[in-house]
Amino acid sequence: MSPMNGKHVVVISRVPLMQSGLGGVIERHFPDTDMTYCRSQQELTLLQIRRADIVIADVSGDYKNPRGTLEEYYGLLNQYRDIHWIFLVSRPLYPIAVELLMRPETSLLSDMEPIEGVVDAICAGRERAERISQTLLLPEAPVSEEEDEHFIALTHSERKVLRLLGKGWGINQIATLLKKSNKTISAQKNSAMRRLSLRSNADMYAWISSTQGMRELNLMSAYGEYEEWKRPIQKDISPSSKIVQ
Repeated sequence: MSPMNGKHVVVISRVPLMQSGLGGVIERHFPDTDMTYCRSQQELTLLQIRRADIVIADVSGDYKNPRGTLEEYYGLLNQYRDIHWIFLVSRPLYPIAVELLMRPETSLLSDMEPIEGVVDAICAGRERAERISQTLLLPEAPVSEEEDEHFIALTHSERKVLRLLGKGWGINQIATLLKKSNKTISAQKNSAMRRLSLRSNADMYAWISSTQGMRELNLMSAYGEYEEWKRPIQKDISPSSKIVQ
C-alpha cells in the first residue's frame, strides 16, 4: 500500500491555474489522496487543517505585504506541527521565507520547481524531505542591456503555452489544464517557435531558460500577469468555522 493512501492534501493558491496544476499532479501520482483547495490560508477551516497531512502553499506572489502573509503561516506552523508544509516561494521572497518558514516539518520549493521536485517532496514526507530545493538555490543570471531592450511579440496564448512548458508541463498536460486539444497546443508552441526563429525543441527550452525568456514569460514569479489567470475557483464548502488568528 502506498504511504500516501488515505492522506489529505490541502493546496493553497490564489492562481486557478496553479491550483489545477498542482491538483492534477497529485491526482495523477497519488490517486488515493483526498484533496482540498483554498485561495488563501484565511479560507482554511479548522476541520480542513486538522485533517491535513500535507499543505502545499503557493506564497510566491504576495508582494503587497509579504512579511505579514508569511507571519500568518508562521503562526499556523507553531499550532500544527504534525503537518508536512510545502511552500512554493519566488526568489524575492526567499530570504523572508527562510527566516519565518524554515522548520523541521517544512520544505521550501521554487515557484519554478519542475513537477518531479514537487512529487519528490511529497514522497519524502516531513521526516526525509529536502528542506530547501536546489532549484531555489540556483544563482540568478545577470541581465545584459541588450537583452533588456529586446522584446519578442508573442500572443497571449503562445505565452501561456511556453510558460507552462518552462515549468515542466508536457503538451498533453497543458491541453488538459487549458481545456484545449493537443493539436491546438502544439500549433501554438510551433507558432511561438517561428516568431522566435527557433528550429528545435532544444533551442526552445534553451530560450525559455535564458534570462530573456524567463523575464518575458514571467517565470521569475508564478504571479506574473495575474489578471490573465482569473477563472472561477473551486470552493470547498464546509460548515466548520474559519481559523481565527
